[in-house]
Amino acid sequence: MRNYFYCLIILLGYSCANAQPETATNQQLFEEYGITKTQSDSIFDKIKNFPNKTQIAIAIIKSGKVQFYGVERDQGSLKSVHNEESVFEIGSISKVFTSTLLAGLFLDQKINSLDDPIDGYLGFSFKDDQKLTFKELANHTSGLPRMPTNLIMTFMKRNNPFAAYDEVKLKRYLTDTMSLSKERSVAYSNLGVGLLGYTLAKIENTTYAELLKNRITTKYELLQTTAIRSEVEALVVKGRNGGTVVPNWDMAVLEGAGGILSTVKDLSNFAIAQFSPENKELSLTRVKTVSAGKKSAVGLGWFLLQTDFGNPIFFHNGGTGGYTSSMMLDLETRNGVIILSNISAYSPNMGRIDKLTKSLMRTLKNE
Repeated sequence: MRNYFYCLIILLGYSCANAQPETATNQQLFEEYGITKTQSDSIFDKIKNFPNKTQIAIAIIKSGKVQFYGVERDQGSLKSVHNEESVFEIGSISKVFTSTLLAGLFLDQKINSLDDPIDGYLGFSFKDDQKLTFKELANHTSGLPRMPTNLIMTFMKRNNPFAAYDEVKLKRYLTDTMSLSKERSVAYSNLGVGLLGYTLAKIENTTYAELLKNRITTKYELLQTTAIRSEVEALVVKGRNGGTVVPNWDMAVLEGAGGILSTVKDLSNFAIAQFSPENKELSLTRVKTVSAGKKSAVGLGWFLLQTDFGNPIFFHNGGTGGYTSSMMLDLETRNGVIILSNISAYSPNMGRIDKLTKSLMRTLKNE
């Protein structure tokens, strides 16, 4: 899983004001939070060598019930913190929200078919009359590259690489430059999902941030989930790269690909909503649309994984310049693990977050 998705999904502080840190050992974490020794050992093993001020917020969902755990590395030791309401950039997990917006608009008949070309909804044609459908953008089979070719990704710009990529540049790419790959197998594209979010907002004649609020965050009571950082600034854990504070990312016109901030408390509410088979829009995002290898497939946004520890898993992770996130759900057992961190996606150790997520999921299966 790591070799495939670790390469795929890189889109790639200050803790909660009420956080009360205290020195934590494995045993103290076990006693305070009631987690198993196996879980506490796994948490400490994966984060013990991260830089100072690294913070991890964890939600563990067992049979639909949630427990939260927070750990911060401070001056060579680990402290437990109550950071379930602290805000992190969630990176590419935002793509699941964008696909949820797509599912909702489709079910409300604002979109005739998921196989409709999007240019008919935007009101202008693409270069050489090339076509992109809603489904292709959501499941990464559009043939679009990972990033638009007129987005300059230099070392100097990587601290906030998307900030200047506006609607004018996106339209110029679509009408003057776009060249789609003839191979339409799964090829991860931040551009594709960013374009999807832009298109959905245009259909509703609003902004992506307002669409997110009107259709998802209010509905599912995600109180600190937003694409507008100023709304939650006081709760944002500072992103870090190698221990150094780095700027937050502004995703501009591509915010549907990775521009959302959230908390593990909010994401656990969103996860539990996934467990309801009566929820048609969330169910639609998880329907398999294309295979992506022997043990993986893609729905609308979610990746479907066959694991070595039981039931199929719905998965997405994400990363930005100062954050790494990971989310896994087992619908059959109503189990899940969500991890948000201020570990940079540029860190060579960012893969430990996915490893920890998988490790904690395995403990739920083995209990």
